[in-house]
Parts: sequence; structure tokens; C-alpha cells
Amino acid sequence: MMEDIYIIKEGKELRCGYTTGSCAAGAAKAAAIMLEKNEIRDYVEIDTPAGIPLRLKVNNQEIHGDGASCSITKDGGDDPDATDGMEIHALVKKREDGLNVIDGGEGIGRIMRKGLFGNVGEAAINPVPRQMIDKEISKVSKSGYDITIYAPKGEEISRKTYNKKIGIEGGISIIGTKGIVYPMSEEALIKTIYLEVDMIEEKFGKDNIILVPGNYGEKVADSFDMKEARVKMSNYIGDTILYIYNKGFKSMTLIGHIGKFSKLSIGVFNTHSKVCDGRMEAFVYYLSLRGAKVELLEKINSCITAEEALNHCIEAGYGDIVKDMKKGCEDRIRKYLKDESYPVNVIIFSMERGVCMG
Repeated sequence: MMEDIYIIKEGKELRCGYTTGSCAAGAAKAAAIMLEKNEIRDYVEIDTPAGIPLRLKVNNQEIHGDGASCSITKDGGDDPDATDGMEIHALVKKREDGLNVIDGGEGIGRIMRKGLFGNVGEAAINPVPRQMIDKEISKVSKSGYDITIYAPKGEEISRKTYNKKIGIEGGISIIGTKGIVYPMSEEALIKTIYLEVDMIEEKFGKDNIILVPGNYGEKVADSFDMKEARVKMSNYIGDTILYIYNKGFKSMTLIGHIGKFSKLSIGVFNTHSKVCDGRMEAFVYYLSLRGAKVELLEKINSCITAEEALNHCIEAGYGDIVKDMKKGCEDRIRKYLKDESYPVNVIIFSMERGVCMG
């Protein structure tokens, strides 16, 4: 439950929801309060990274011996996904060393491949939700807690997600960088990107513009102390660069993860996994041009994540493949724009290896 928040898209009023990360943080905090006070709690209040406080309805409350548990119902608003309406539970037990130890239980996936947001074998609870859980539960007591996040229907629901394809098995992920779900159609999102470009043109002119798929690209830009205006293009690279080019911007810099930009390097301009998953094909293509042996190509072709494929390339002495992908991205962007002399720079980064090529 939250006070309804709406955004306007294409003249329509769409209700926002909250993430599985907010649910996990709320459930953990409520369980800690019940454990400390030895009383049932029906509502809990938490803060979100978006700066929007939430008052959440607490379900399935139990106090048992040295622990307490409860759940929060995921609400995706008008942008429901596979996890909408499911219960995210937390079991909390008290420690005395000041540490909050967070793990996943039933229905929470496990990371089975390198290159994701945690180590192999860890629960698929993203960094921001972990921070939210730690922050909210520390408001209750500084003594420390063992916190287990679980979702009884998680394994079943995960089959409707892309988790297995990216190396997460056995359940759902606890995700969300803002704590709030903002509903947005594809057409509305592209129009929003165009509006951001228009605002940049009006405020800063038409010099170089930085394009990033999401938050991590912005962090890389910050690490280089880049001052130019930025636009989040999500997966819509083709739509975004065409609009910027036709607006008359002098140049563009694209910063993205090797998972998305490996696709771009072979000419994929909508990088959403439902549209195209050509990551391994890109690696195989560029390795083949460098004369790599079939055994390596077969190994790469069996990888699930781009990070894993990159690690194999580096270990086999083909780390320079990222230079090829960078050039591939830049060449294909110019061809897409039908302007072979247009100034474009691509920066590719890896979660494990940092900035690979810029």
C-alpha cells in the first residue's frame, strides 16, 4: 500500500508501484520491529532511493521464538510484470555483533554465472535493495540481524522471467534502483527520450551529447569527469541516435556495458533481449575475424553472459576484441546515420574489468 502516485504518459494517467527491493526492505523492517517489540505490526514505513516514502501493508505476520517473519505484496502499479501481486517475505533473527547479514531463501534465485551483481552462489538480491534492507533494519536496532528474504512462489514465477538466460537459477531476483516502479510504454519512453534531447538542445546547444543505456553508464561518465549533458536511451539506440543526428548535434558519445554494446557492434539498434540476443554471436564474429580456433568459438557460444565471454577471450589472449567491438559500434552507427564522417565515440565497460575501451 502506498499513497497513489501517478505519471502522465501520452495523455494517460498511469499509477506507479514499488519494487521487489522495497518489498524486501519493508518486510525486513517490519519483522525486526515485531521481534523487538514482541507485537504484530500491520503497516511499516520505509524510504526509497527515489526520495518517495512508502507506507506498506504487512501480511503473514508471525513471531516465533528467536525470530519474526512477515511479507509485503508486490505492486507494479500500471506497469505490472511477472512478480506483480506476489508476496515477498522476510525472516529476521537478532545478532549481537552489529552486522546485518542478508541472504535469500526459498524462491530467491542464486547467481550461477560470473559477471552479474554479486558472486557465484550468492542470492540474487541486487546492491540497491541490499542497501535499502540494511538501512531500514538499522533504524530499528544497531545490534545486527540475520535477514532471510524468501518468496514461496518465486521459483514458479521465475520461469516467466529472463533470469535463467542471464545466469540466475532457482527463483526471482530482488531488484530496483529507485524503489519505485514507473510505468512506461515503449512509445512513451521513446517520446520521453526525445523530450530530454529537446531540453538539452534548448539549454546547452548542439555540441557533444552523451548517451547511456542506464545508471551504470552515468557512473562511468562521472568517473571520467565528463561535463556534457546526458540522455538515458535505454535499449532504443537507433531511435535516439537518429533523432540526435537529425537535430543537428555536432557529435555523440555512447557509454554502455559490453552486454548491450556487443549487440550494437554487429548492427543491433534495439538491444532489448525480447528483440534480439546477439551477444555471443558478436563475440564469435569478432573472434573469427582474428582467426580464433573453433574450440574457443564453441566455448564462447556456450556462455550465458557477456562478462563470462569476455573473461574467456582475455584468458585466451584475445582481450583486444573489445577494440574491434568499439570500432564495430562506431562504424555501424555512422552507416545507420548514412554519414561516414560523423564524429562518434563509443566507450565500453565491464562490471568485472572496468572500462575496457574508450
